[in-house]
Amino acid sequence: MVAAAVLAAGLATPPIAGAQESTADATAKSQIAALQAVKAGQTATESKIDSKLLVQEKMRTRSLSAAALPGIAKTADKALVDIRVTKVSDGLVNDLREAGAEVRAVSSTAASIRAEVPLTALPEIAKRDDVKHVETADQAMTARQRENTKDDKETKQQKADRIDRQLKEAIGTTTQVVSAGDRAHNADTARQQFGVTGTGVKACALSDGVDSLEVSRTKGELPAVDVLTGQAGSGDEGTAMLEIIHDLAPNAKLGFATAFTSDASFADNIRKLRFEAHCDVIVDDVIYFKESPFQDWIIAQAVNDVTADGALYFSSAGNEGNVADGTAAHWEGDFVDSGISIGKYAGTAHNFAGAAGKQVFEPISDASSANIPVTLHWSDPLGAAADDYDLYLLDARGNVVSFSQDVQNGTQDPYEQLATPLFGGTGLRLAVVKFSGAGRYLSLTAFGSRFRDSADGLKAYSTPGAVVGHAAARKAFAVAAAPAEAAFGRPLEPGDPANPTGPYPAAYSAASKAERFSSDGPRRVFYEANGTPITPGDVSSTGGEVRQKPEITAADGVHTSVSGFDPFFGTSAAAPHAAAIASLVLSGNPGLSSSDIREAFLKTAVDIEAPGTDNLTGAGVLLADKVLAYTGASPQPYAEAGQPAVRGPNGGSTLNPGDTATVTLPVKNNGDGAAVSTSVVLTSPTPGVTIEPRAKSYGTISPGQTGINDFTVTVPANQQLGSPVVLNAKVTFAGSYSPRTSTYSLPVGTPSPVSQAFAYAGPVVAIPDNSPLGASVPLVVSGVGPASKVSLSIDGATCTAAEKATTVGIDHTYVNDLVGTLTSPSGATATLFQKGGGSGNNLCQVVFDDSATKLFSSTGSADAPFTGTYRPVTPQTQAGVSADGTWTFKVVDTAGGDTGSIRSVSLHVNGYVPAGHPADVHKTVTTGPVRPQLV
Repeated sequence: MVAAAVLAAGLATPPIAGAQESTADATAKSQIAALQAVKAGQTATESKIDSKLLVQEKMRTRSLSAAALPGIAKTADKALVDIRVTKVSDGLVNDLREAGAEVRAVSSTAASIRAEVPLTALPEIAKRDDVKHVETADQAMTARQRENTKDDKETKQQKADRIDRQLKEAIGTTTQVVSAGDRAHNADTARQQFGVTGTGVKACALSDGVDSLEVSRTKGELPAVDVLTGQAGSGDEGTAMLEIIHDLAPNAKLGFATAFTSDASFADNIRKLRFEAHCDVIVDDVIYFKESPFQDWIIAQAVNDVTADGALYFSSAGNEGNVADGTAAHWEGDFVDSGISIGKYAGTAHNFAGAAGKQVFEPISDASSANIPVTLHWSDPLGAAADDYDLYLLDARGNVVSFSQDVQNGTQDPYEQLATPLFGGTGLRLAVVKFSGAGRYLSLTAFGSRFRDSADGLKAYSTPGAVVGHAAARKAFAVAAAPAEAAFGRPLEPGDPANPTGPYPAAYSAASKAERFSSDGPRRVFYEANGTPITPGDVSSTGGEVRQKPEITAADGVHTSVSGFDPFFGTSAAAPHAAAIASLVLSGNPGLSSSDIREAFLKTAVDIEAPGTDNLTGAGVLLADKVLAYTGASPQPYAEAGQPAVRGPNGGSTLNPGDTATVTLPVKNNGDGAAVSTSVVLTSPTPGVTIEPRAKSYGTISPGQTGINDFTVTVPANQQLGSPVVLNAKVTFAGSYSPRTSTYSLPVGTPSPVSQAFAYAGPVVAIPDNSPLGASVPLVVSGVGPASKVSLSIDGATCTAAEKATTVGIDHTYVNDLVGTLTSPSGATATLFQKGGGSGNNLCQVVFDDSATKLFSSTGSADAPFTGTYRPVTPQTQAGVSADGTWTFKVVDTAGGDTGSIRSVSLHVNGYVPAGHPADVHKTVTTGPVRPQLV
């Protein structure tokens, strides 16, 4: 968007007055004028719509001629968008659905809804007062660096077949794959030397998905992983990251949630991992392109929340290259007015050359120009950008091939984003235009590419500072990468020097080198998260706060057992290595503050690359033995009470009102050190219950061993049937993890041997494709009272794997997409199943029983149609809670392309046998004709 001749050729000076205009000049001028006309003529409502979407909508309605912009390809009739709102409400969600929107994600915290909407519906959606902006859906990428640049994507069916095959092959596997980072970081010897293994720590990852989690578990590569309900995602980078953590910190508990549903859902999942799943260490390898380099946005704000609560947070620095190695596609600095007027309306182009001359283009390397996201940010506050900048991508012939020209007039974000053509091109170059307003500090990044001198004389300008977004949060650790073993297997671009190799089987040393693709810092930030200026009045290159990023370096180029991640390169692999070492530190130093751990990392890191702390590797590469020695780590005991066993007056396990029973309470030491002076205080908040003795000594319990003692518990004679006796077991021992308190419920009364079945009898309910709204059916229970057992069955008269079968309980193609939950009248929710079943169809005559041993996730495509009994992911039965009321069975489809419906389900409830009465008579109750609701 510069004067035509300069736009086309990037000349050092404006064209000579009267000189003949070239064809390329005229093409550029004409196309830019057409785009500017759209922007200049926008209504207030249209200004709330992403400029790329608005142009597409106008091309479809023919208010803008497609011939005026031959380089802009028409898109589909629908677009995936992020609708930023003042507040999420049920009315808004319902109205969106009525307008034809297919909702993909909803975040009340971030006030954002992701949906696929018809382009024709955009104007009506934007008219709403509660809609602030409708944007092309913010996309994300992980920081994995691929050795194979070819398209190796699998179809959904191919992936399911592969996982089925690998699951069968995994049975009986005894050979384990261990990351070379375990050796290169001295973690293996450190565990032996200091006797710490991750005990007492929960480490959790966010990435794309954990498709092969069951395969890794079957191989023995992973223990059980706490996956947030419905947040298993798609892909396997998460599985590979978890294997790395487990290799270095084998006794740490593990958790996972996807970061790929939407930017707002990513932020929600960060908080859930800390505040609901209780993760101590959290690591991710994801960047969303809208993340601001200059202010903590919604994802960084979530990181701030969890680190303020004491969690340690690690994130990949990124693979966007660095200035030292000449691999960067990042430029930032103050806007320099080229003095070249823009098109027909307003604006001037930025001069990348600055004092060195005049160049209004930034050339993109031909070797990495395909489908590259390009972002432009500037130093206005989020949600209050009053200075209007635009971003244009042109080819060597002057055609505008992509653009972003949103309106910024005081209420929008200072952000523009475009993508290069799917198959790239030669001679592509970027132009940044100040449409109106003041000069600001700019940040321009082409993710996964490189700025490179062009064949027609344009010079590439790059600056340090590629680390952006939540990795740059103050208390987050941005992690750079250094190879642990063999070198990355291809030149980053033709003609590049050789990639560095790692030290394996030796450990890292001062001679180690960072990966040539690893992103550099520092990060200049101008605003606090709430928009308060850090240096009021100065949002230029002399203002703001400069944060040292990255802080540390860790291993990549390691092997995992996960298909496609052998080897695993990129800062995606480095971040979990650092997180695992942090888990060892916490394990050996319970309660150590995050500031103390940060100090230990920075003080003990082995300096590599430039002397001292540098913008590529931070303080240097981590060695676990040095960090553990600095912090004084030592083996810690971790003794916890297990499930008590009851022996009643007649030797049975039933506890009745008035009984005095023996309760055997095991205590196991799951820690690394001996639990010395272990004792248990057993109490009950249940009125009238007496316990003798109140406390007992368990002595010393060695690591991995269990101590056992008996207590006498007396139940009051007036205890109601079904109302449990609650026991609190407080285990104390000599150690920092002491005390550990566990709560148990002992059922009172004789469970009825016969269940009552409450069947859904309403209409068939369609399950929305790839929507968190899901489909729900009510199951109304009455006349039971407290439940001794609850199980849910997915019924069906005749089981078949045929598509659209009408005789099964749930007909759905590709069952692996589904997540099933059961919510009780009290509001407690149990996850029945998520993942499993591969590409198989239909659930029929399936029972979810708390006493079963097999999880549904262990099933494969060959098991379809799915029948049998499975253990739910979390228990359904709630001790002492009345079963009477409306239960809700909900099914959510987490991926696109497959559909189905809920047809026939039942809830089976066992109550208690009334004193002096025979067993209950079996009865079946239906809940129809209540219509199901989408919730």
